[in-house]
Amino acid sequence: MSDAQLITTITCGGDIGLDEVYRRHAGAVYGLAWRLLKSASEAEDVTQEVFLGLWRQPDRFDPARGTLRSFLLVQAHGRAVDAIRTLNARRLREAGDARTGPSTDDDLFHEYWELNRDDYVVRALEEIHPEERRAIELAFFDGHSYVEVAHLLQQPEGTVKSRIRSGMRRMRQVLLEAGIHGANAC
Repeated sequence: MSDAQLITTITCGGDIGLDEVYRRHAGAVYGLAWRLLKSASEAEDVTQEVFLGLWRQPDRFDPARGTLRSFLLVQAHGRAVDAIRTLNARRLREAGDARTGPSTDDDLFHEYWELNRDDYVVRALEEIHPEERRAIELAFFDGHSYVEVAHLLQQPEGTVKSRIRSGMRRMRQVLLEAGIHGANAC
């Protein structure tokens, strides 16, 4: 069954559809969450939340906007970023209690930047062509080489490299337009 058919099955209350979606995509969702959180238990929590969210609201997936895998990875990324923010906020509160002096403006700016940088990257990813986004997700979020991405997408390696370069250029432009001046690292 295609991912779209599985979503239809989930919408009609079918657990078999969710089982198959989980079998196909849980590894990628967990892998992304683990890379961001560096904690197996936190990554497991994010993975569970993503699939629970899909089970509760399968209609949030729109196949016209991209693949189910991309949708799930964006959900995982968002939830992992939320978890990082929660952890950072807790650490900041604890560190604030231990500090004797107030934070400088530079400290506050740095903390703000760290908390919001990932949101800008997700927004930039949403602005690029779906084929470029998919290649970038496979290479950078899933950790595949150009050769592996080409094989997974059933595209020539040169095409994949071009899509990644082109997508990264477009992401850089979106980030620069958003005022993110460190975007030259893309």
